[in-house]
Amino acid sequence: MIFQAIKNLFTGSPKIDTKELVKNAYLVDVRSASEFANGHVNGSVNIPMELLSKNIKTLQAKQPIVIFCQSGMRAGMAKAILNKNGIDQVTNVGGWQKLKRELES
Repeated sequence: MIFQAIKNLFTGSPKIDTKELVKNAYLVDVRSASEFANGHVNGSVNIPMELLSKNIKTLQAKQPIVIFCQSGMRAGMAKAILNKNGIDQVTNVGGWQKLKRELES
């Protein structure tokens, strides 16, 4: 385990098969409603950061969850909030545009 952590420092994290990851996942975009309206990943739902806490019960039933935003920063905060509320099957994939490109390739 320590060896893998050291290896990841120098080689990066293992490549995630994005298409496989999202296959049975609930796709959550935590950007604002206006950002979402200007473009989003097909099949994703918009739950802006400020509304995340109000949607905990809904999200508990939707695991696994793939979460993203503009760059990954808000998604990281959202993942921490969900984990703190007992929602453990959450993957932050970073920015929505990168995810969209990977899914469309």
